[in-house]
Amino acid sequence: MMETIALTVNGTPVQLELDPATPLLYALREALELNGPKFGCGLQQCGACMVLIDGNATPSCVLPIAAVEGKEVTTLEGLASEEGTLHPVQQAFLDAQAAQCGYCLNGMVIHAVSVLDADPQAGEAEIREALDLNVCRCGTHSRILKAVLKSRKS
Repeated sequence: MMETIALTVNGTPVQLELDPATPLLYALREALELNGPKFGCGLQQCGACMVLIDGNATPSCVLPIAAVEGKEVTTLEGLASEEGTLHPVQQAFLDAQAAQCGYCLNGMVIHAVSVLDADPQAGEAEIREALDLNVCRCGTHSRILKAVLKSRKS
């Protein structure tokens, strides 16, 4: 049964006609054509599907769209300013050449933003703990960590 689900995505209010059990990831990728969040494991274990929900990093692959009604959802695409300036974490990832295949980067960036928004001077251990929730097989962990540490606010 279809229902109208109202939420805010990347600062824009949206209303979607969907089955309320539709995973948020599918709504973002298919209905809104936002491709930052990726489908990885479908079990909330790899981090590829991370989004910010009211500022908190949350997997979107199994979360029903109805659970985010009235909430603010931010994807990788919504982190940059309206003028196109990248978020400091995104810019640091580019500067550090932290990407290889790029599949895990959505989750890595979203987790880093969430941690640094909560504590702009988060320590290396806290950042490592957050990033450990993301699966990355390319082996760029040291560059990813370097990028996040560099992006901390002075």
